[in-house]
Order: sequence, then structure tokens, then C-alpha cells
Amino acid sequence: MRSGSTTRRGLIAGALAAPFLLRHGPARAMEPVDIELVLAVDVSRSVDAEEQELQFRGYAAAFRDPKLIEGIAGGPLGQIAVTLFTWSDWHVQELLVPWMRVDGAAGAERLAQALDAAPRRNWLYTSISGAMDYAAGLFGQGYEGTRKVVDISGDGINNSGRPVAEARADALAKGIVMNGLAVLDHTPQPWANGLPPLDAYYRDEVIGGPGAFLMVAEGFGAFETAVKRKIIREIASAPPPGPLVERAYA
Repeated sequence: MRSGSTTRRGLIAGALAAPFLLRHGPARAMEPVDIELVLAVDVSRSVDAEEQELQFRGYAAAFRDPKLIEGIAGGPLGQIAVTLFTWSDWHVQELLVPWMRVDGAAGAERLAQALDAAPRRNWLYTSISGAMDYAAGLFGQGYEGTRKVVDISGDGINNSGRPVAEARADALAKGIVMNGLAVLDHTPQPWANGLPPLDAYYRDEVIGGPGAFLMVAEGFGAFETAVKRKIIREIASAPPPGPLVERAYA
């Protein structure tokens, strides 16, 4: 009797699960990659249309760079997963490039073309904490990286949302590395009076985790050089010890 009861329970459980499996299919296996890389791009009001275009062109050019493609091929698995979103106010994040596998020149070109075609929009405030929280929720969506890295680029300090220290601590507790790309504006804005130097702020408040580092672009004209160097260093399978802060010039 017990055996028959067990069989009936199994049949009932299978019948109940069948509609779910028909709708959703079996759970998708996570694809291993060398790194899951989240690119978070500042589009607050301090980034004008020309500067925003320089950012998008810089990221697209980075993925067309043979050195970057060579760096991906040099990893143990020879493939990485990349996603990109823009951010501004605490509640404003826009996913422009969903997770994409990049395993060579063709995959890198697809990602670059997605960046070429992505919409350019500006918002108001600068919520680095909001960007961190949003980025932390993007991992584990189809890919499993040996490393999980968030690359936050911006030209201002946090002025919207919860404290950056709280958001960073939550991300680091999940094993996520926070890297930064600070873009220095050599035409000071009135609202910047009395604020800490941006490079020092990103170094002390934004980056964190094993091997974290900061790339400083000396103006938006240096952004393309900065982002190429930064991503090449991030995707290296065994990054050599490097400076905590690097600088790129136009």
C-alpha cells in the first residue's frame, strides 16, 4: 500500500509540474565565462550630448580593438559575458545591451554595433548607489563568471538615492568587484564648488573588492583611450599587479 501511495503522489506531482514545464521549459544551465562584466554609463545632466556620444563611441571602439579581442581569447575559457546600462537618478537605469557572449571578433563586433544603435538620452541627477544596486541585480542571468565585475563610469559624485557606502558594501558582500572610470571635467561647474575631487572620491568611495582599480580620464576627449585600457585590464585572465589609479590623457 505504501508503494502505491508513493507512486500516486509522484504522478500527482508530475501532473502539477507539467503545466509549468510546458510554459517555461526546463531550467537553463548557466554558461561558464571568464568574467561577467557590467558596464554602467553615467547619463546625468552634467554629461551633454557631445560627451555622451564620446562615451558610446569609446565603448564601441574598445570592443573593436584587436588587443581587447586578443585579451578575451587569452582567458581559460576564451569568452566573456557583457551587458551595458545607462544610469542617472536613483530610479533611472536603462538596459541598452542585454547580456551578450563575446568569444571573438564577431561577437565583439555585434556588441559594438548594439552600442552604435543604442538610444542617447539624458536625465537629471547622479545616483552611483542606484547604479550599484541595479548592476548587482544583473548577475546570474544565463552566465556564470569566474569573476563578477561592475565598471562604473561617471563625472560626478552621488547626489541621489541611498549612501554609496551602503550600496557598495552590499555588492562586495555578493563577491562583486567595483571598478571605476572617473571623467574629470576641466570646465568646473558651479554646483561642483566645495565638493571633493572626483578622482579621490571614486578611489575612496566607489571602487572596492579584490584587484579593484580606478581609471581616470582627463576630460571626455580621453575617454576612448581610458575605456580601452580599462576593459583590457579587467578581462585579463591573470591581471598583473597594477596601480590602484591609472590616468589617460587625450
